[in-house]
Amino acid sequence: MGYLNNSSVTVDAILTKKGRELLAKGRSAFNVTQFAVADDEIDYGLYDPAHPLGTEYYGSAIENLPIVEASPDETQSMRYKLVTLARGQNTIPIIQVNPKSIELTYSATSTPSQPIAVTTTEGLNAAPFGYTAILYDGEAATLTGAGLVTSTAPTFLGDFTTRNAVVVRGTSFTLVPKNVSTVTDTQLVIIGNQTGATVTIPVTINPATRI
Repeated sequence: MGYLNNSSVTVDAILTKKGRELLAKGRSAFNVTQFAVADDEIDYGLYDPAHPLGTEYYGSAIENLPIVEASPDETQSMRYKLVTLARGQNTIPIIQVNPKSIELTYSATSTPSQPIAVTTTEGLNAAPFGYTAILYDGEAATLTGAGLVTSTAPTFLGDFTTRNAVVVRGTSFTLVPKNVSTVTDTQLVIIGNQTGATVTIPVTINPATRI
């Protein structure tokens, strides 16, 4: 589906199965209330402040890049979202997590749980957007999310080992170790649903201490 003006396609979109179902019900059912934009196809490394023709040509290579069509693969689209910042803001939002690394030891009698607090600088990613958390190895620990999150977000599982990966959404998370037989190293990736920013937390799960 595309929105057209008299000379060019300005917005190119692919409807999901649910979107097609709503469109079939009529315009009143198909009501877009939220959207996001991204610049996945832009290579900012092409910006050339040494261009011999002067400042007007610094970004000419970027401006002449072809605009890609909408992709049905959510694992490879909307990875670098654009956000609105206050005028004069000169820093980009980043995700901050506590703790920055996790090491837990399983115990049948008093298994510890590790709360994970997540914030985004510049006042972004408050509810209802929240975060998407991906635990590479769901056999090493249980991952749960808390907080009201009404938005959806791509999980980019195409880049991860998907067989054992666990994906949850929330504004905060808790990790509980499972009864592993050997020391297990994995990773927890947290993605900002509003900004697309990511942070990776290394995770180590130790087996129960034998007496």
